[in-house]
Amino acid sequence: MADLVWVFAEIVDDKITTTTLEMLAKAAEAGKAETILLGPAPADAAQTLAKHGASKIYHCADPVYREYLTLPAAETVAGLIQKHQPAVLLCASSYAGRDLVANLSARLDCGAISDVGDFQLKDGSVEATIPALGATYQNTSTLVSQGTKLLLVRPKSFEPKVNEQPVAVEEVPAVADEALRKVHVKERVVVKREGPQLEGAKTVIAGGRGLKGEEHFAMLKDLAELLVGAVGASRAAVDAGWVPYAMQIGQTGKTVKPDIYFACGISGAVQHLSGMKTSKTIISINKDPEAPIFQYSDFGVVGDVFKVIPQLIEELKKRKGG
Repeated sequence: MADLVWVFAEIVDDKITTTTLEMLAKAAEAGKAETILLGPAPADAAQTLAKHGASKIYHCADPVYREYLTLPAAETVAGLIQKHQPAVLLCASSYAGRDLVANLSARLDCGAISDVGDFQLKDGSVEATIPALGATYQNTSTLVSQGTKLLLVRPKSFEPKVNEQPVAVEEVPAVADEALRKVHVKERVVVKREGPQLEGAKTVIAGGRGLKGEEHFAMLKDLAELLVGAVGASRAAVDAGWVPYAMQIGQTGKTVKPDIYFACGISGAVQHLSGMKTSKTIISINKDPEAPIFQYSDFGVVGDVFKVIPQLIEELKKRKGG
């Protein structure tokens, strides 16, 4: 039990999520990494998990785990935990992960920590690092109770690594109890998206209150197209109704970690910083020289975003030959 670290694998858009692979990297570093994969999955799912460090996969392809929310998965995972007693179960801090961990914590009477950015195993206990106040500070929390510890992990906390292992796949039976089929999915709506996905983009161009309106996000999209990047936004822009919530970056939105992050007309509130401050290079454009975002920027431009961005687009087009 002491070194057995489990990862609950999630599938979105018929792919193993990046956060799953990030957690696997940490699990393999901390001990023996194993995964739980429930519901229909792509044909290469087991290969992908093994490539990133999984030495064993507990698998069931039954669609009950896709069509019914939380309860079937919680029943199966709880049974596996009681049988194998892993030291830690890692789940992504997603809607599905939060629901699952809340259920398991109550069902198994075991401790759980949310919003985890890192953790260590120490003599049967787990010490987790939790970013606080928009990741300005790092707090630690320790679970010393007996049994499996449950951790909800923040996206982009770890780097996925290729660490291929010989993998064993153990098929587990699907749950049959009708009482577990109380909450089900009635409809799935696919939102059309263009260009790179925000979470995995190497370049992100984000706009804030300084853009003054929905129509001005068009120039960010033009810049993103030239840089093969994705467009994001601060909460202020989302709350104003200029862009959809799916574009929000920050404490109550998405966490990104691109190679280059453009902050355009964004002041740099701690809530926004918590979702992007680990970007490799931060470039900020703001007319206020005292804007907090400049304290976290590698390169800052004190200027009018409505002049700087068009000039940048024009220069990039010249360099790309029109």
